[in-house]
Amino acid sequence: MIVALVTPSYVPAPRGNAVTAGRVALGLERLGVTVSVVDLSQLSEGDAFRALAESAPQIVHAFHAFSGGPPALDYARWKGVPLVVSLTGTDVNYDLSHPERGITVRKVLEGADALTAFHETVLGKVADVLPGITAKIRVIPQGVRLGGDAFSLPPTVPVGRGDVLFLVPAGIRKVKNTLFPISPLGRLATRFPDFKLLFAGPVLEEDEGARLFAAIARCPWAFYLGAVPHDQMASLLRQVDVVVNSSLSEGGMANSVLEAMSLGRAVLASDIDGNRSIIQDGVDGLLYGTPEEFEAKAERLLLDPALRARLGRAARRKVVREFSPQREAQAYLALYHHLLGSRGD
Repeated sequence: MIVALVTPSYVPAPRGNAVTAGRVALGLERLGVTVSVVDLSQLSEGDAFRALAESAPQIVHAFHAFSGGPPALDYARWKGVPLVVSLTGTDVNYDLSHPERGITVRKVLEGADALTAFHETVLGKVADVLPGITAKIRVIPQGVRLGGDAFSLPPTVPVGRGDVLFLVPAGIRKVKNTLFPISPLGRLATRFPDFKLLFAGPVLEEDEGARLFAAIARCPWAFYLGAVPHDQMASLLRQVDVVVNSSLSEGGMANSVLEAMSLGRAVLASDIDGNRSIIQDGVDGLLYGTPEEFEAKAERLLLDPALRARLGRAARRKVVREFSPQREAQAYLALYHHLLGSRGD
């Protein structure tokens, strides 16, 4: 079987779509599938179409309906092959209801043969706008796969014995709400000097990046590490104590949260659908709803290493049990076979 993955970005880019597409590609290849990747960040629209034609896929699978969907839909219609579209958080939480972008997203979703989502919570959001297409949606939870390259904290991050390290791994943009932890942790900093707050991720919105850098400049305990390559993320995660996800929305579940949990890190995350789909509050992570709750739970994690260890152990067990990359790839392959079989291919 030949499958073309159409993605807005691809590894080594440290972005969610790139990480997901790279993991799915590897998983499919290990199952004997021939995978062709069309990286839209590196190709013009015409070149992307030509790349699809050259690979002659039996299935086209697009990640991100707004960005990856249009060229994939055009090719699938031209060649008469099935189209699968994986829904992202931006698709369902913003673009689907946007007065302009929504036109493109709805066209792609209606034209696709199958849609995939990471969690059941996505179904309701799509049904609110396009109730007629929910029957096409398959829920396929994400897997976790991390690289083994080493990452060293730069000498500009002075880590002392006993310091507790908080990490925000996210692209710097408004929906990730990356500045949020600075204020509540700043209040803790006046009482607890033994912690650091680290940020790792590419600047995706210049205005948001400028705001973050200005805030960090006022906080001697906060540091920006830059865009850490995904193959080095496991090494970085192992060096920190608490991983923070402060997103305003997620597309079912965040790679960064699953990756942190897979390595037994304690996670403190915003109480949104995407994080509730992974974390049971107080069992395998902590969820917060207000700045005051974030501050209180961050203080508990700061002061109680046994709590961090207990949450981390439970988180790791959950990921091993429920978020296997092998199971993820097998689910996609089963969907492809179903679509081809329904067409008599």
